[in-house]
Amino acid sequence: MSNKEKKQEKKQKETKKKPDDASPGKLGRKEYDKELERLHVELVKLQQWVVHKGLKVCIVFEGRDGAGKGGTIKAITERVSPRIFRIHALPAPTDREKTQMYMQRYVRHFPAAGEIGIFDRSWYNRAGVERVMGFCSEEQTERFLMGVPLFERAMVESGIILLKYWLEVSPEEQQRRLQSRENDGRKIWKLSPMDLKSYGKWDDYTRARDEMFKATDTPWAPWYVARSEDKKKLRLNLISHLLAHIPYEKLPQEDVKLGKRKIGKYAAIDYPFKLIPEPY
Repeated sequence: MSNKEKKQEKKQKETKKKPDDASPGKLGRKEYDKELERLHVELVKLQQWVVHKGLKVCIVFEGRDGAGKGGTIKAITERVSPRIFRIHALPAPTDREKTQMYMQRYVRHFPAAGEIGIFDRSWYNRAGVERVMGFCSEEQTERFLMGVPLFERAMVESGIILLKYWLEVSPEEQQRRLQSRENDGRKIWKLSPMDLKSYGKWDDYTRARDEMFKATDTPWAPWYVARSEDKKKLRLNLISHLLAHIPYEKLPQEDVKLGKRKIGKYAAIDYPFKLIPEPY
């Protein structure tokens, strides 16, 4: 093959390649980024409205390991204020907290006026991981499932906007995601000893989820299920749903312009700053 023919073949291959090409049914990166940017603008409007009206919003994220909770929460919060959008990912209870009323350690993190509290796992640990892994008794779980609808009704009647999301992932996709963490130094921290113990209990978690839904999917605090096989679609769909279920309006805003500034009236001292190395 001549050099000319080789160049033509190379050009044809490059023409066929699309840097943002997506497999059928999946969003391409450019399309995803563009839509996420639009939704981020709406989240900023929501943030301003929540502060203006003194709303109290509580968002619960539940789902199996690898369902995409962390990435979805990050997509929601990466362009808004952490002082308004507050993420709560509580560690295992201390010895003192174990002696408290079960809901006590969660209540202290509930939103005040002008705040949006996001729970990366929540009080529903009792109906899920604690039940499946034997950290609580069946009697404790049953008492929880009986009492939590009344508790959530009290939350809603106090003025809290409560949204509960369950992220649903298939066993095949969960396995793929968990295996991808095994040899990736950026993700290995996501594989905790508890994750490894939970991995073989798919049916137990399914049974626990079904009983949780049956007992706690109420008119005043319904569960919303988001399919998470495609993480990009999951994030866009869930943010869209969230925005649709918290009434808000765009507040009038004056144009922001930087004024003039004067530089040079002060001469900086010749200080021996300790600069960090710059290997890049």
